[in-house]
Amino acid sequence: MSFVDLHCHVLHGLDDGSPDLATSLAMLDALAGLGITEQCVTPHQKASQYLPDLAAIDAAYAVLDAARKPHHPTLRLAAENMWDDVFYRRAAAGTVPHYAGTKAFLVEIPPPLMPPNMRERLFQFRMAGEVPVLAHPERYHGLWDNDELTAELRRCCAFVIDLGAIAGFHGKRESKMARHLLEKGFAAAVATDAHQVGDIAQAQQGLAWIDKKLGHAATVRLFDHAPRAILRGELPD
Repeated sequence: MSFVDLHCHVLHGLDDGSPDLATSLAMLDALAGLGITEQCVTPHQKASQYLPDLAAIDAAYAVLDAARKPHHPTLRLAAENMWDDVFYRRAAAGTVPHYAGTKAFLVEIPPPLMPPNMRERLFQFRMAGEVPVLAHPERYHGLWDNDELTAELRRCCAFVIDLGAIAGFHGKRESKMARHLLEKGFAAAVATDAHQVGDIAQAQQGLAWIDKKLGHAATVRLFDHAPRAILRGELPD
């Protein structure tokens, strides 16, 4: 197996993810055990909560990259951008943090609220050649029981489902929605969104659910082929 994880908080000391280097290395051990060979590291960029500056992110990345073992995944720097005032300013200036070396960027929204004009803005990103990647869409209340809106957004961005949600660890409603997105074909990819070592065992259970319910070919598509396509600047069907 050779999986690509688009979403993980393994960089230490930056947000609510890994608190120290030892935890980060333990997480990389577990991620390697899951079959991940390329790990995207996505510290939060969230106004008034977790907004580490570029120097701190680069320093944490350099320390972990130097300390990782040969069996650990390779690392690709990215960010989890909250759709907030900081994101708006960066979008206007063309400085939204992307997956390094790609046209793709990871974004999240507040679960209870759909940002105004979100569909139009996502369309504008696509017309500019960008690939918006929507983190954990199973959390967003505006998409619950609304396949029409879900389909509209999906045409402009890649939905990346949290594996832990599929396994039922993030709430019953979120689990139901995660499975619905997978079964209806709205999901583009899956990711661990791991913040601690224990999250990776939960992700393994999510992969097992996909294997059992949708087949191993779906696991490979969602956790290998589609993430690689996203990093090439493509929006998977």
